[in-house]
Amino acid sequence: MKILILHGPNLNLLGTREPEVYGLLTLEALNKKLIAEGQKMGIEITCQQSNHEGTLIDALHSAREWAYGVVFNPAGYTHTSVALRDAVASIEIPVVEVHISNIYAREEFRHKSLVSAVCAGTISGFGWQSYLLGMRALLEGNQQV
Repeated sequence: MKILILHGPNLNLLGTREPEVYGLLTLEALNKKLIAEGQKMGIEITCQQSNHEGTLIDALHSAREWAYGVVFNPAGYTHTSVALRDAVASIEIPVVEVHISNIYAREEFRHKSLVSAVCAGTISGFGWQSYLLGMRALLEGNQQV
């Protein structure tokens, strides 16, 4: 099984940006953890990050050709991007929306996700392990088929 881990804008600054919210783990260290955990689960993990909406859309479109599913942290685009919502809806593979922080315990504008309605599920507030839970959800869903 192949899964795309897709990180949205500003996640390249993990470890230095608002560590009280996002922790001290860098994006590189996070990706290494996810790849190692994926190997234990028998999942091939590919990680991508972009600060650009169109690049994220291109990654989602590409994933439909090779991935079983996507674990996607749209970050700030969660609350603003109809284009990303439409891209998730169009690829017809399961996408799990994840967030490091609990978006519902933060500012009110973060409580509304435009992509949630077209995702298989949403995981929020478990730090880097939100991604791991998303991977497990895709794996378990695949085993039920």
